[in-house]
Amino acid sequence: MQLPDDVVEDVRKRLRRVAGQVQGVERMLAEGRECRDVVTQLSAASKALEQAGFKLISSGLVYCLENPEEAAADGYAIDEVQRMFMKLA
Repeated sequence: MQLPDDVVEDVRKRLRRVAGQVQGVERMLAEGRECRDVVTQLSAASKALEQAGFKLISSGLVYCLENPEEAAADGYAIDEVQRMFMKLA
């Protein structure tokens, strides 16, 4: 399944943001920051990763619904996309 360019760009932007958040967590740990602050930042990074995954899945669902035969032939039948979704849920 070929992802639309706007979806790829959005996910890449989200991943760059997550990378910055993870680097921030590393700095916080090195600086001896409070546990609650570190956990808050980890939670934000985790949510951002989930959102990137959901963006990909939603694009796959649209593709499957609009092109069911092509999606199945590409290995992305609706039940496969549903399994991918459940991995993120």
